Parts: sequence; C-alpha cells; structure tokens
Amino acid sequence: MAEEAAFEIFLTTDKNIRYQQNLADRVIAIVVLSNSRWPVVRLYIDRVVAAVAAAKPGTYAEVEIPDR
Repeated sequence: MAEEAAFEIFLTTDKNIRYQQNLADRVIAIVVLSNSRWPVVRLYIDRVVAAVAAAKPGTYAEVEIPDR
C-alpha cells in the first residue's frame, strides 16, 4: 500500500519484516531501526538520518541503535 501511495521509504522498528514480507521486487526502500524507544533513538538520530539519506529504491538497511 505504501508503494501504491508513492512513498519512497518505509521506516520501521519491525526487525522481522524481512521474514514476514516478500521483499523481492520492492520499489520502496526499507529502513529498520533496532530499537523502538524514542529516548534512546533520539540519541542516535544521526544514524537514522544517514540511513534514510543513503536509501535507494528497493534497498533494505538496518540501523543499529544500542539498548540503554
């Protein structure tokens, strides 16, 4: 649905998405954050911004954000 709505990037914390969805032939870029807790994520926002900036159509990237 996101691709049909012309979204370019899907940002998620669902680390299992690569196993739950068929990602072959996807146009949308997928960026997965390894941590969903905002107080921690915001400390590593530079990593998120870099991953989003580097995302290309059809790519999959994981952003490592340590637990604190």
